[in-house]
Parts: sequence; structure tokens; C-alpha cells
Amino acid sequence: MTSVVRGMAWIAIFVGVCVAPLVFAVVGASQPGQGFWTDFSVALGFVGLALMGIEFALVARVRTIAEPFGTDAVIDFHRYIGTTGLVFVLVHVALSADWSQANPFTPSDTPALVVVGGVAVGALLLLMVTSLWRRRLRLSYEVWQVLHSVLAVVAVVGAVGHVLLVDHYVDTAWKRALWVVMTAAFVWVLVWVRVVRPLRLRRRPWVVHEVVAERDRTTSITFRPQGHDGMRFAPGQFAWISLGRSPFLITSHPFSFSSSAEQTGEVSMAIKAVGDFTASVADARPGTVVHLDGPHGVFSIDQYEGAGYGLVAGGVGIAPALSMVETLADRGDARPVVLFVGSRDQDSIILRERIETLRERLDLHVVYVLEDPPPGWEGETGYLDAEIIARHLPAGFRRFQYFACGPVPMLEAVEEALVGLGVPADRVHTERFDWV
Repeated sequence: MTSVVRGMAWIAIFVGVCVAPLVFAVVGASQPGQGFWTDFSVALGFVGLALMGIEFALVARVRTIAEPFGTDAVIDFHRYIGTTGLVFVLVHVALSADWSQANPFTPSDTPALVVVGGVAVGALLLLMVTSLWRRRLRLSYEVWQVLHSVLAVVAVVGAVGHVLLVDHYVDTAWKRALWVVMTAAFVWVLVWVRVVRPLRLRRRPWVVHEVVAERDRTTSITFRPQGHDGMRFAPGQFAWISLGRSPFLITSHPFSFSSSAEQTGEVSMAIKAVGDFTASVADARPGTVVHLDGPHGVFSIDQYEGAGYGLVAGGVGIAPALSMVETLADRGDARPVVLFVGSRDQDSIILRERIETLRERLDLHVVYVLEDPPPGWEGETGYLDAEIIARHLPAGFRRFQYFACGPVPMLEAVEEALVGLGVPADRVHTERFDWV
């Protein structure tokens, strides 16, 4: 099945999951005296609940879901439907409440229904606030990841309980069967993520083999498989890692591979210290047990055929680019490669020694662009733009495939520059990792 067909199939499933509970719940559900707005609020509530369930599948790291669209697109969609679902739920609450009472949210005849629904809405609101304003609230990634997971479960369980308590919407066997199936699907995703997958990771442990300090607060760390054959990955892909911790714990962290995909027996990553976990990587000791969940992502030269490659790396975004270049060198690939490396200054060019050694092994042209160049610097300066890119691309560059990884403003500028130079948009691929 091609990627396009798989993508269309997943879109059809998404539409079906959203529409099915709406159709089955609303058909024949109107009660005496119940008007259009009440039915409309019910519709919004059911679709909002369906969207919350879909959220779990999108972040469950299921490769068959992410591959047709790319990880960045899936995460963006996750954010979009999360916001949309919240709006639907809030409108549902506003339209369903009996505003004629002194306290419209606690009618005396249905206290359990309102309490359970209120818990679900409160958890959903808190989930959105802590996600959208995580940095402003100064929540560490690890704390946010735990909070996000717990609140999501509370929101969905509370919403399902709310539906079941409104028994006239699930008052027939076929409606109850539908909700049993949907609830079972949600439970299965939860069991897969928190039980089955960690068990599989536990059976295939890795250990830290080497830790090397690099420039700009970056550490190169190499892992070797323990008791198994390791992992095959495509250059540019990434994995989630748990370093020295149980795979059953909620927190894990995504990093790109920086080593050649042609190597066997070990994998490497370049990790820059930007938080509590990343800062601790430099202190890792050989022999420390690691669990790798991967490979993930479609940001890879193996996914697209081109006459050559244009690679753009900003900061630690050099990791996937280096993996691609080293893989091409190991394969003896003769196609031209142009690598643009954006850095603050000369001392912050990460993994420069490894980059330079690759010039002798393939047709590689490296362009360093420094914001703060040293005296006598003869290379490019400032920020990477269309003028710099055009100056270094060879003839036939429009038939290249382009891969860019780095800060979001740089990626947006590169996309605009390449398309402006006549490169087809479907030949420009980016990896943001700007998920939270």
C-alpha cells in the first residue's frame, strides 16, 4: 500500500470515528420538549469526545499513522484537533446548562452526571493551558509530560462516564455496543502505550558505550544493543530514549540519530544541553541501561529520490544531516551534496571535525554561515537566506531533494527561499521538533 493510499485510509477512519458516535447517538435520541439547540449541543459534545479519543492515537507513536504524513504534520494536527475539541466541548457545556437555575451546572436531579462531566472539562482545560503556556508556567518537559498524560486520561474517562450517565443517548443495545467498542479502542491504545510497548522495550535493552563532549554544550552518545541485533533505521530518523530509567515511566525524550544508517551494532545521537534531562546526558556512564523506542519519522533521504541533496542544519539540527551524509559516504553515493550549517560563531559549529572528514569521501560542498564571525573569516555571515543559498547551489539544483532541521524561524526562511528559487515545494522537507 502506497503512502498516499495509507494517508487517505487514515483520513477516512478519522472522519468515520468523528461521525459514527454522532449518528448513532443522535438518531432517535430527542426527548419531549428538547429543541434544536439541545440536540446541537449533544452533537458537539459527541464529536468533541471522539476528537479526544483520536488524540491518544496520534501521540501513541504508531508508525503506520505517522508515515503517510510525517511526524511534524501529525503533531500539528494533534494540536489543531485538541483546540477544536475543546471549543466543541465548551459550547456543549454552555448550550446544555440550565441557565434558569441559580447554579446551572449542578441541577439537583443529575448531580453525578454534572460532576463527572465537570471533572472531564476541568481536566481538558488544564491540559490545554499547561500545553500552550508550558514555558510561561516554567514547567519542565518531564513534569509536563506526566501532567499531560494524566490529564488526558482523566478527561477521556470522565467524558465517557458523562455519556453513560445520560442514559437516553445510549438506551439501546446497538448504541451501547458502539460505545463499548470505542471505549475498548481507547483502553487498548492506553494499554499498548503504557504496558505492551514498554514490555517490548524492556526485552531489547541498550547500554551506553561512549560519551564524548562536543562544542556548544553538546554531547555525542553512542549506544550498543545488549542481547539482541540492534536497530535498523533510515538516515534522518529519530528515536525516543529513556536513559537509566524504566521504560514503564511516562517520560522519554526524542532525538535524531547522528550516525550512519549503514553501521551495525551501535547507534549515536548528538544531544544539546537545553534542559534538565539533556544536561544530565554528559554525566552518563558506559554500561548505563538505555531503552530506545524507534525508529520514527519520514525525514530521510531514503524516502525521496533526487539528483542530489541540499541539507540545511541549524545548531544541533546537524545531527540528522550528519547521519544522512555519513550514510551516503558509506554507500559510496556519487550524487552531489550541499550542506549549509548555520551557527552562532565558529566555536559553536557542532561536530565540525566529523563534517570535514566527509569531504574526502563523497561529492560534498559545505557552507558555514556564522552570525558572529571571527576576524578574517572569509565564509558566509549573517543568516541563511535565498542569496546565500543561490550562491552555492550547482546547476540542476531544482532536481535535488532538500532537508532542513533547526530553529523554526530558520526553517521558515529556508522553505520560502528555496521555493522562491524555483524548487518544487514537495522537494523541501523540514524537521522541527518544536512540539511543546
